[in-house]
Amino acid sequence: MTLWNGVLPFYPQPRHAAGFSVPLLIVILVFLALAASFLLILPGIRGHSRWFWLVRVLLSLFIGTEIVAVHFSAEWFVGRVNTNTSYKAFSAARVTARVGLLVGLEGINITLTGTPVHQLNETIDYNEQFTWRLRENYAAEYANALEKGLPNPVLYLAEKFAPSSPCGLYHQYHLAGHYASATLWVAFCFWLLSNVLLSTPAPLYGGLALLTTGAFALFGIFAFASISSVPLCPLRLGSAVLTAQYGAAFWVTLATGILCLFLGGAVVSLHYVRPSALRTLLDQSAEDCSQAKGGSPLILGNPLHKQAALPDLKFITTNL
Repeated sequence: MTLWNGVLPFYPQPRHAAGFSVPLLIVILVFLALAASFLLILPGIRGHSRWFWLVRVLLSLFIGTEIVAVHFSAEWFVGRVNTNTSYKAFSAARVTARVGLLVGLEGINITLTGTPVHQLNETIDYNEQFTWRLRENYAAEYANALEKGLPNPVLYLAEKFAPSSPCGLYHQYHLAGHYASATLWVAFCFWLLSNVLLSTPAPLYGGLALLTTGAFALFGIFAFASISSVPLCPLRLGSAVLTAQYGAAFWVTLATGILCLFLGGAVVSLHYVRPSALRTLLDQSAEDCSQAKGGSPLILGNPLHKQAALPDLKFITTNL
């Protein structure tokens, strides 16, 4: 007879290896497919504008990919430490391992990797996810982890982020992720709008949309940083203390926001200082610009076309 619905909590359970985040992988593949499609039609663009369009499209795709992908990344707040700690409950066995804590907008990932991986006749390589996104119950996931009998370091860190924990980390990071995610989705909408407006005869509004994209990306950064800047509870794992700092997703989003502000500011500045240079930069022909200013129209002639000559009337006689 077994406990907890057929699960033996204090024995090694079969686990699936932790892989790449599936939603993140889907986002990257979609944008890579768009980039590959553009590269296929790139040889059909003539002249120097080919390289301009290459930079423009790839840069725009990078901005859009980054804004969407960071929603599914757990690299917003990261901490790792090497320690010697107890392994399982009701056991005096200890392991030497590397413990990692990765906080994202939708939850946390806790990793435990043995050094070496094989200790105590077991492969110590865990990567457990606990989410607080919409329609997900963090407390239920934590209770399920207890039933499975996960290692002590994993349960210890997961408990610190539980809603009932006196540390308050759940409410702190749940709120930070909620506001950061909302502002980043608004930034994505303005990114879509900027791509449409930059392809119209009024690029000024595209530059303003880019400025708004960068502003909302930075708002998301500030929202996450201001709420998550409260010091963590001491996270003691055996003989070491785990400390965390901002991760790759945080810094890449910050760089993307600054890049959008720079590009949007450049478009707006060129519109007021040198509008003709902006039209040329956006691949609008000089003939279109001259016609817009009231220049003479361009007349095209067909060299193969010959006008029919009028008959010479002085050689035409009429006999009555």
